[in-house]
Amino acid sequence: MASEEENEEKRTSIGEYEESTKCPECGNEKLKHDYERAELLCEKCGIVIDEEFIDTGPEWRAFDSEQKNSRSRVGAPITTMTHDKGLSTQISTKDKDGYGNSISSSKKTQFYRLRKWHRQARISDAKERNLALALGELNRIASQLKIPKSIQEDASMIYREAAEEDLIKGRSIEGVVASTLYVACRENDVPRTLDEIAETARVSRKEIGRTYRFIASELELKLTPTSPTKYLPRFCSKLDLSREVQFKSEKILKKAAEKGLTSGRSPTGIAAAAIYIASVTSGEKRAQKDVAQATNTTEVTVRNRYQELAEELDLELKV
Repeated sequence: MASEEENEEKRTSIGEYEESTKCPECGNEKLKHDYERAELLCEKCGIVIDEEFIDTGPEWRAFDSEQKNSRSRVGAPITTMTHDKGLSTQISTKDKDGYGNSISSSKKTQFYRLRKWHRQARISDAKERNLALALGELNRIASQLKIPKSIQEDASMIYREAAEEDLIKGRSIEGVVASTLYVACRENDVPRTLDEIAETARVSRKEIGRTYRFIASELELKLTPTSPTKYLPRFCSKLDLSREVQFKSEKILKKAAEKGLTSGRSPTGIAAAAIYIASVTSGEKRAQKDVAQATNTTEVTVRNRYQELAEELDLELKV
């Protein structure tokens, strides 16, 4: 039998092979795990690098997502998108037993009461009830605006911090939720205007602006100004413009930034003006009304901004 020192040396060498992911014989980087024989093989020369390793995966197989979910022995991962972070259990709404057969009407009534009591037990106090309502509203707004889950989680964390600091007292849930979502979008460079969020959240733009500035100040969040170029891909897609127009718009905005024409002005208005100029010069002209509607600005703003850019950048437009 091999001594303990030899076994330790073997384990050390195996660990080095696994970390380097190279065959010690031929130097090939393509290694294969044979789980039936519990061996680590080199696909090129066939040498057995490791044997009798432990398979940490499941001992069952699943052929579709339903089987995978039903055979899994663990629950969903922790998420900040629910008030209890997904740690509590739920009673299924399916009125069937373990064999898939329908249950009697008396059992249905019993399970209905159990589900009702269970939902009430999950929310212990007014603070949790407020958080549950807020996260539900956050999910609704983010879904309508097609905001990624990662940003929703950031927004939920900001809301939790604001609640812990008692910053939401005297303010509507919708207003605070919309503000935290706007802050999360700003932090992750995902451009969403106040008007877009206000329209979806059914809260005034003024309230969201006042609330988000208050929360950012109290939580000491550093929000950098949104660059107009961040809006170009989405706005050009709405107007069905080519990549050439987008590239020209970026060049126009770059020149405008070098001359200080973008500071102190609405980024959406500047982006709309650059898109309008690029569409005219590229032969894909869009009406100012269409550009204003796609960028959620006004025709007056588009006209004033494009005239400023055309004059300062010496651009000749045949409108």
